[in-house]
Amino acid sequence: METIVSVREGRLEGCRSADEKSIIFKGVPYAEPPVGALRWKRPQPKAPWDGVRPAKEFSAKAHQADLTREGFYAKEFYTDERIERSEDCLYLNIWTPAGAQPGDKLPVLFWVHGGAFLHGCGAEKEFDGEQFARNGVILVTINYRVGALGFFTHSSLAAENPEGICGNYGIYDQIAALEWCRANIAAFGGDPENITAAGQSAGCMSVQILISSPLTKGKLRRAILQSGGGLNGLSRDFSLESHLEASKRLMEALGASTIEEMRAIPGEKIAEVQYTITSGDGLCWTPIVDGVLLTAPVDDAAKAGAAHDIDYMIGSTGDDIGADTRRLEYSAVYWAQNQLALGRRPAYIYFFDRKLPGDDAGAFHSSELWYEFHTLDRAWRPWEPCDYALEAAVSGYWANFARCGNPNGDGLPHWRPYTAEAPVQMRLAETIGEENAVSVKG
Repeated sequence: METIVSVREGRLEGCRSADEKSIIFKGVPYAEPPVGALRWKRPQPKAPWDGVRPAKEFSAKAHQADLTREGFYAKEFYTDERIERSEDCLYLNIWTPAGAQPGDKLPVLFWVHGGAFLHGCGAEKEFDGEQFARNGVILVTINYRVGALGFFTHSSLAAENPEGICGNYGIYDQIAALEWCRANIAAFGGDPENITAAGQSAGCMSVQILISSPLTKGKLRRAILQSGGGLNGLSRDFSLESHLEASKRLMEALGASTIEEMRAIPGEKIAEVQYTITSGDGLCWTPIVDGVLLTAPVDDAAKAGAAHDIDYMIGSTGDDIGADTRRLEYSAVYWAQNQLALGRRPAYIYFFDRKLPGDDAGAFHSSELWYEFHTLDRAWRPWEPCDYALEAAVSGYWANFARCGNPNGDGLPHWRPYTAEAPVQMRLAETIGEENAVSVKG
């Protein structure tokens, strides 16, 4: 693979990793900047450019709160302080094996970041694709619009849309990024027909929307749902009504009465004020059922068999989200049972239960990410030998699943899918091995 690659819009120049085993393309635009008149519009195709566009630095992330390192997750997963925030944020990053060639048809892992639909980006320090590339898998991480800039709703926006709908702009961004990958990933050695969507927390909820949407039917081969998916998981209030009320309160707080006035307000101001507008559970800038992207809440879609019939891996962590920890563990089992009830291929369930060293946070929400992306050495924690063994196993399982829908491979403890005869999950902890999944009524 050369460091200069031709894509639909022009040529890109990436850079080699330090060990020269992968080539990285950072800050690749997949849509036009959603600014000015394009604020609260679906993403528009990126216009072609002349010459060679540098792709060696991460792009700005979407407007969001200025998190300090004193907070738990800011300390754990902060992004490079040099990465700015901007509405011009629709970019993705690609890691591909250095030896890859166009036509190799390598599997692709399409990663959607979490962050409560309020925070995050594709360049968080725990994300890295070098180990995936060593395992013959191309990693793509993306940015998308978050908060009110990504999920604002208003009747005037619906009136602007030929389909009469509004909202979900951040999810439409994700679909645009997926479509860009399908159109261009072959140039990086990837297979557009072998893409696995994966995400954690809000990223997981996003992936569950993607695999429930008619707009992405046939465009994904498999999915990994991490701490946020399944049945009765972290699904939100998908109704338009509650979102319209939150948007009304935001406009009042900003002193705006029309969409034209809202579009004239700086994006950073909207991102600042949005945190004063909360729903009953503190979150209101989230996806909705719009009748086009999503025709029913994701739980209803899954039970009705409308979720895509593809390969699934699903799981959660031992100390996930307080009172929701057991709920998330159950949601994975419910999902696997639903797959069997529909006569579909069985799902693989994991339960990440390594209590991370260095504090008493345990196996906290998102703690598996360090292991999945093989980035333990970027963290502040005093890792132990068992952590490095677990890192090798988890990154291997994820790469294998992305390759063929089966996490098993040479040197890894055997992991069976969840079936009626063997209702098991893989426990990923100081020791790795199968155990009976939590017992729930089918």
